[in-house]
Amino acid sequence: MTTRAKHLVSLLLAPLLGACLLAGCDSGPRADDDTSQSPRQRERARQVADAWRGSAAATAWSQGYYPMADAVQAPESGWHSQADEHAYENRNFALRGKLPAGTAAQGKVGWPSGDTLTRPLWAAEQAYRSFALDDGAGPRLTVTGAKLGTTTIATSRGTATVPAWLFALDGYGTPLKRVAVTPSKLPRSPIASTSQGSAGGLWSIPEMTGSAADGRSVTVEAAHGACDDGPVVRALETDESVVLYASVAGARSGPCTAQMLMQDVEVELHKPLGDRVLLDAVAGRPVPYGEPGGPSPSWS
Repeated sequence: MTTRAKHLVSLLLAPLLGACLLAGCDSGPRADDDTSQSPRQRERARQVADAWRGSAAATAWSQGYYPMADAVQAPESGWHSQADEHAYENRNFALRGKLPAGTAAQGKVGWPSGDTLTRPLWAAEQAYRSFALDDGAGPRLTVTGAKLGTTTIATSRGTATVPAWLFALDGYGTPLKRVAVTPSKLPRSPIASTSQGSAGGLWSIPEMTGSAADGRSVTVEAAHGACDDGPVVRALETDESVVLYASVAGARSGPCTAQMLMQDVEVELHKPLGDRVLLDAVAGRPVPYGEPGGPSPSWS
């Protein structure tokens, strides 16, 4: 697990309530990991699941294109050095060639089922600027050109074949790939969001950071403070959705330092996620993959 500190404007002035367990099909850490129970948290998760079941939003979600993996894919050969890997992580690139100026306006997303969807296509320059900052110190990766091709990516409907810009890198025999089609617009949630800390101490889940190859677990980012035992994320599973609800275990009373910690938490599921929609109990809407404003958003 990785932990990242993020500063807040104010102190955490009150303790957070510990996390709860769900009965039945609810999943999470072992039952003896946390003894605190909160029916209000459980009820909020059920409300979100019930609201999405059979809703117009669920129908739109099942018919859209929502990538659930990195839209930027490293060369198949892997990075040649730690310096190159750091340059990629820091989005430190240099452009030493011309990028294609004109492209088709639309691209086709295809699934093994035979379903297809036409989506707007990014221009090469726009795709390049989504992952390249070009303004950092230290080692850089050099892009020498690009052409339009294809790649595969995990989506909310399974693995899809999509158009991608293939960026040639100096010194590499395989390209850096950037998915070239835009995600579908997120449907309006059938249930309103609730406030942070409500429903017995619920906190939102800002992003999904990964999933197991067999779909039986997801890794998400969850928040906690400096005066507790860390975040706990639990799941309410139905046939149509998996509702994640996060809280904090072992909160201690008194003011804490002006920071909030973000930690990756792996949540085990009773069955593979599949095409079930992954929902956040606080926001009442799907959990995005990656930062919504980053190079790999789950939707536009």
